[in-house]
Amino acid sequence: MTSATSSPAAVDARATALDDAQRAALPGFALGLPARPALLSRRAWQALIALIIVIGLGVPFSTLVLPDTSAFHLSAYAITIAGKFMCYAIAALALDLVWGYCGILSLGHGLFFALGGYAIGMYLMRAIGHDGKYGSDLPDFMVFLDWHRLPWYWQGTQHLAYALLLVVLAPAIVAWVFGFFTFRSRVKGVYLSIITQAMTFAAMLLFYRNETGFGGNNGFTDFKRIAGFPITHTGTRTVLFLITFAVLVIAFVGARAIVTSKLGRVVTAVRDGETRLMFLGYNPLAYKLFVWTVSAVLCGIAGALYVPQVGIINPGEMSPGNSIEMAIWVAVGGRGTLIGPIIGAFAVNGAKSFFTAYFAEYWLFFLGAIFVLVPLFLPNGMMGLIEMLTTRRKNRE
Repeated sequence: MTSATSSPAAVDARATALDDAQRAALPGFALGLPARPALLSRRAWQALIALIIVIGLGVPFSTLVLPDTSAFHLSAYAITIAGKFMCYAIAALALDLVWGYCGILSLGHGLFFALGGYAIGMYLMRAIGHDGKYGSDLPDFMVFLDWHRLPWYWQGTQHLAYALLLVVLAPAIVAWVFGFFTFRSRVKGVYLSIITQAMTFAAMLLFYRNETGFGGNNGFTDFKRIAGFPITHTGTRTVLFLITFAVLVIAFVGARAIVTSKLGRVVTAVRDGETRLMFLGYNPLAYKLFVWTVSAVLCGIAGALYVPQVGIINPGEMSPGNSIEMAIWVAVGGRGTLIGPIIGAFAVNGAKSFFTAYFAEYWLFFLGAIFVLVPLFLPNGMMGLIEMLTTRRKNRE
């Protein structure tokens, strides 16, 4: 014989089940929110994995195993140029995060790039040891300027781990402080771009001064070793190339994860309608500050990878012209696409290498033509052109 009454838990369970059944029975019930896009398509994952295998195995084999007489041999110069272009691609990817997705056109990202370069450069100068011209524990430029001890901010830079920490912290702190006061004041548009350019120009003038302890006009150069290995050795160059490639892949996947997340949707909303977003209850300051700081850190890492491969860092890396070139890479490739700026960095710098080698006097005219013609005829960059051609082909079929 069953009880005439049921327990409260059983009643709640039946009520919950009934509510679920009623909601399921409602025809076409949906919130209408767009589905979160996949991190990468299946074809994109396959292409990425294939590229990793080819680069990860092919480059060391071509550089270290094949003889110099082989047509497939890669010289140290070739992998250094490719590594430099990949550093530029990381910087372009970083700028695309803030410009393409958050709507912030920064003309000062060269500062963050240089800060990362100077952070690792301090370690490389300390790693020279007594192999310098003056055989001193101090870097040669300090001996030349009659310095007798290291400045306090150089302490600990003889350790690679500490230098790598500086690579992240230096651009992050500068970006966060600058972004906090600028974004809180709601400075935007062309005014923000001008302020970022003024920031990097002021930093460049500061680093040019000998008394700041960063080498003045000459900066840091004549590096000997990194992590105990000769920096000019082909094996070291190959490892630096592979590390740069790995960082580029991780940065791309990480940036893709950010822009496809809920945070990325809010960041895109900041770009498309910041005032409307505020009325919906969001505080744009935190989102803009997060993306801005992440972008600065990526640029700093790119600079840190650039310096040991190129062999020099000086205040010229902070010049406003360098930051404008970064914006050109993003515009040529297609902002707001992530993969476009990577392609743009390789394309523009490849053209720069060609023109400076064969038509050096015309390079600046070519660069100016890119800056003017791309916004007019390719507003969405190379990726936009590829998408348009693909759409036309599908429509014809």
